[in-house]
Amino acid sequence: MSKSHGPSRLVSPGWIIFALAIGAFAIGTTEFATMSLLPYFAKDLGVDAPTAGHAISAYALGVVVGAPVLTVLGARVARRTLLIWLMGAFAVFNALCAWAPSFESLLVLRFLSGLPHGAYFGVAALMAVSLVPLNKRNQAVGRMFLGLTIATIVGVPLANWLGQVAGWRWGFVFVAVAGLLTAGLVGWLAPLSPATKGASPLRELEALKRGQVWLTLAVGSIGFGGLFAVYTYLADTLVEVTQVSPTTVPLVLGLFGVGMTVGSLVVPHFADRAQLPTAMALLVWSAIATGLFTFAAHNIWTISLTVFLIGIGGSLGTVLQTRLMDVARNAQGLAAALNHSAFNLANALGPFLGGLAISHGLGWTSTGWVGSLLALGGLALLMVSIWLERQAAIASN
Repeated sequence: MSKSHGPSRLVSPGWIIFALAIGAFAIGTTEFATMSLLPYFAKDLGVDAPTAGHAISAYALGVVVGAPVLTVLGARVARRTLLIWLMGAFAVFNALCAWAPSFESLLVLRFLSGLPHGAYFGVAALMAVSLVPLNKRNQAVGRMFLGLTIATIVGVPLANWLGQVAGWRWGFVFVAVAGLLTAGLVGWLAPLSPATKGASPLRELEALKRGQVWLTLAVGSIGFGGLFAVYTYLADTLVEVTQVSPTTVPLVLGLFGVGMTVGSLVVPHFADRAQLPTAMALLVWSAIATGLFTFAAHNIWTISLTVFLIGIGGSLGTVLQTRLMDVARNAQGLAAALNHSAFNLANALGPFLGGLAISHGLGWTSTGWVGSLLALGGLALLMVSIWLERQAAIASN
């Protein structure tokens, strides 16, 4: 473990990763809870569901912009210090979302609250892998990502419940409090490790010169879009198609989180042994699971099982995180952060295409077909990446 100062010297790697996971919990709650709160703020702010989906896209675009910019600007900042500042800003902007007077102001504030997201995950992933042996990197990142998956089990249903009983704005207050807690825990537990030796904005930008970095980012941008196409409109689908009561919606949303948690616990063990085959298997899994959603949506039991299976596919993020670190070489900070730009491009693309399908009269369940096609698109890009890598290896021998 890196040299540290103060009480963090006595803190085990597990507790440090736990502190990082609390930040993932806060981020996961705001990212996914906004989707589950969509019917409530759409009604309150006077917009329809497809239009309200733009609030999801605004946050995602904030991540896309903020991840590279803040990571590059913070290249020489000590990781603990950078993480505290990122989570502090995250908490402030989410608190302001709770007081948004109009849909237009909410869009702006969602964009701003998304800016720290990718940089936090990128820096947190680098800190997590620095604490463990090389052959346990996926497991360390997976444990950090558990915060995000637990957010989908606990944070999202709680925010959805708050939206029903107290108003959607309280969901953002909850997220702001979680963000402030994260900043405090990271400041207390994380080591005050300096920035990587030789780190600089220019060195981080070298990641953008590597074709495999761009291909891996494209896999995430397209392949993950399927999950978001389905999840964004899941609450509406449950009410309109499955015809369950609003009180049942948080329970099904929680099953999605259980699936993501199972994936985060199990999949990294396979990824540490066979990274690329695991990524391919997950994309095939997602294509099948989202495709089944179209047929399963009319029954509460079948849709619940399908949502659980779709959640397992969310563990692809852990695998792509370490894949990017491998192909980026000395520019790991930017590459790790850009994984979340890709993730949130998917978060913008999936709801956009799903909303188009719905608004063109294809029905709420059409998001399943959109999701399946996007997962297959990500698989095709991954196969191109693997083929090019093998050709380069042959050429170098």
